[in-house]
Amino acid sequence: MRCLYCNCTESKVIDSRSADDERTIRRRRECMGCGRRFTTYETIEVAPILVVKNDGTRQAFDLGKIKRGIIKACEKRPVPIEKIDALAESVAKKIYNSMEQEVTSKAIGEMVMEGLKELDEVAYVRYASVYRSFKDISSFMAELQQMMERKNQEEKAK
Repeated sequence: MRCLYCNCTESKVIDSRSADDERTIRRRRECMGCGRRFTTYETIEVAPILVVKNDGTRQAFDLGKIKRGIIKACEKRPVPIEKIDALAESVAKKIYNSMEQEVTSKAIGEMVMEGLKELDEVAYVRYASVYRSFKDISSFMAELQQMMERKNQEEKAK
């Protein structure tokens, strides 16, 4: 690390502490050459992840876009924002932990739907209706019937 004042490459760390939600480390340094102090920030370098859309185009992964979709599905439902944030973070964590540089929009949609299924069934159906582009009422009813069958099986298992 070069000193801002004298360009000396030797410095010692005086103080380190977390900043910005535990994702950044703030370090106070003292230059060994001129004795002046300066602050540096250390963050984890994240490789950019690209989302491959259905039409083959690629765009940068955007957690905000996932969160907005979940919020839209949960509109007027008793779902706290903390749970929405947790679901969005969970999806992002799965994507980053996959160690892939590209992820399909279909895979992201499936992850969101899986989380919404546990969070709120009405929000799940809303999201699925847009995501899966139901063409008519029969395809919509088929999805509802599958949900009902899964729920009945879960109740029988208890």
